[in-house]
Amino acid sequence: LSAYFCFLMTALGVTAGAHRLWSHRSYKAKLPLRIFLAAANSMAFQNDIYEWSRDHRVHHKYSETDADPHNARRGFFFAHIGWLFMRKHRDVIEKGKKLDFTDLLDDPVVRFQRKYYKSSVVLMCFVIPTFVPWYLWDESLWNAYFLASILRYTISLNVTWLVNSAAHMYGNRPYDKNINPRQNTLVTLGAIGEGFHNYHHTFPFDYSASELGLKFNPTTWFIDFMFWLGLVTDRKQAPKEMIQARKERTGDGTA
Repeated sequence: LSAYFCFLMTALGVTAGAHRLWSHRSYKAKLPLRIFLAAANSMAFQNDIYEWSRDHRVHHKYSETDADPHNARRGFFFAHIGWLFMRKHRDVIEKGKKLDFTDLLDDPVVRFQRKYYKSSVVLMCFVIPTFVPWYLWDESLWNAYFLASILRYTISLNVTWLVNSAAHMYGNRPYDKNINPRQNTLVTLGAIGEGFHNYHHTFPFDYSASELGLKFNPTTWFIDFMFWLGLVTDRKQAPKEMIQARKERTGDGTA
């Protein structure tokens, strides 16, 4: 349970934080929530918020081209993890320089996390998940470290990478059949709502990253709960009429 709680916190630091808040500005969050999401993002240990958001914006702008940091046209392995083992393609660097990222560094929370990123990763990703079970309920340090820290970290990394690989290769395209990103149920389950990828690339400004409703999307539920608490404002959504029109115009005809 402790490891799974850390996994959920890790996931939210990426999905609700670096992705939907800082990369896409799909909603606004007040300071206490931004601090929590930044801490959770350090637990994720997937580069600091600025770097993660920068690469993600470039990915959306130049998806499936040489300027895409994890171009899925180069194969599953490259899109999943191989891109991290190689130097970035020169187009990623050159075209990325043309985008404006000043809004990210205008946020003092982003600047603080970036400045103290290494220390915050050691604390949030490794020390706290190991220390809390050992201190509070006498779990062995061995179990706490390898389950709540290392195994949880490994799983969370691969779940995130599946959005770049599997969700760009396997699934249907009800919103835009002309782009690679797809709706992938298994990725949605693992990445707590990030697998509605054809929708997300069609309507990247939508805070829910999917059509609203009863579909499995814990990240949206979290943002909605924070809205209810008064910590979230200005949630952006694609109107139903826009969604339906896009389906009819460019969708592949699937539900």
